[in-house]
Amino acid sequence: MTTLEAQGLAAKNAERVLAAAGTAKKNAALEAIARSLAARQEEILSANALDLAEARNSGMRPALQDRLALDEGRIRGIVEGVRQVCALPDPIGTVTKMDQRPNGLVIGKRRVPLGVIGIIYEARPNVTVDAAALCLKSGNSVLLRGGREAFHSNKALISVMRDALEHVGLPRDCIALVEDTSRDSANELMHLTAYLDVLIPRGGAGLIRSVVENARVPVIQTGVGVCHVYVHAQADLDMAARILYNAKCSRPSVCNAAECLLVDRAVARDFLPMAWQLLQSRNVAIRGCPLTRDILGDFVTPASPADWDTEFGDYILAVKVVSGFEEAVDFISAHGTGHSEAIVTRDYFAAQRFLDTVDAAAVYVNASTRFTDGFEFGLGAEIGISTQKMHARGPMGLEELTSSKYIVYGTGQTR
Repeated sequence: MTTLEAQGLAAKNAERVLAAAGTAKKNAALEAIARSLAARQEEILSANALDLAEARNSGMRPALQDRLALDEGRIRGIVEGVRQVCALPDPIGTVTKMDQRPNGLVIGKRRVPLGVIGIIYEARPNVTVDAAALCLKSGNSVLLRGGREAFHSNKALISVMRDALEHVGLPRDCIALVEDTSRDSANELMHLTAYLDVLIPRGGAGLIRSVVENARVPVIQTGVGVCHVYVHAQADLDMAARILYNAKCSRPSVCNAAECLLVDRAVARDFLPMAWQLLQSRNVAIRGCPLTRDILGDFVTPASPADWDTEFGDYILAVKVVSGFEEAVDFISAHGTGHSEAIVTRDYFAAQRFLDTVDAAAVYVNASTRFTDGFEFGLGAEIGISTQKMHARGPMGLEELTSSKYIVYGTGQTR
């Protein structure tokens, strides 16, 4: 038995205990985790400092270093996230349907945990705690395989959480870290069918594609975010500029950040200079179509075909001037990734057509794509943003980490 198989078996045994633990026990564990994370933050920050030093020495881009970095404020946010999950209603045991059949059988449908969840993700240590908290509250044990960039941070965070589980009388193996960060461990996890019930990848396009193409374990696909902001001919241009600035610049490395701006030709000459005044304050590099370059000047880099399909994760924005609504929607259909798309307009009918015709997990009217987030949607922390249509779509909270089983009450019926 390999190390990973042993972890899988331990997680499966732990899940049987956790599934029957009840809400009070799970909430006690989450509160213990929150207290321990706060109490041991110096230990966590010291581990994170090791990861950041290695990231700087390896030449990691500043935007990615930002995703990796922890500080006291971010740890407070992580602790608050755990407590928010604790306060959410427990979906496990909820009966969603109960009917009596003509033969007297009473048949119901009850929410149950998925089982053992594997998560492969990259350099965001907050994901470690968010994922563990959601899995714990929904009755699932979890095997976490983070990237080597956050190894020390993840190891410290998981040590804190496992100690807290033990303190309240739950198995430590409800939460486990795959310490081997090589491709071999990721490949083995993708084939751990005897122990994993579902595998969730979180990260860049390469990671997600590799898991989807190679896993034998069922996969919930979290999406690459090539998100668009479309400034319609009837947009409030001041509002549009603020929305674009937030969508691109507030945190460019995350999957709900805007990567492409579409501007209606009717307002392009008015809007693009306004938008540029804001974007240049953050040194955003523009990769634009010929008309964008004609309006803004030669400092705009000509967009290549690949730019329209790229999740930059940085202060880079692709910009295209479109002839109107139909071209914008067709462009999103061709180049979007089904994550988050936004229109800015004062035209009610254009807004409704956009909502009806754009195929994405979250579609916005007059708001930033940055709101596609479990906290913002009232779900507490999220396990990821699913861009597929089966089982879960959009921010994945507690209910998306459950399945169901039928419960049948009889009085001696036979068939």
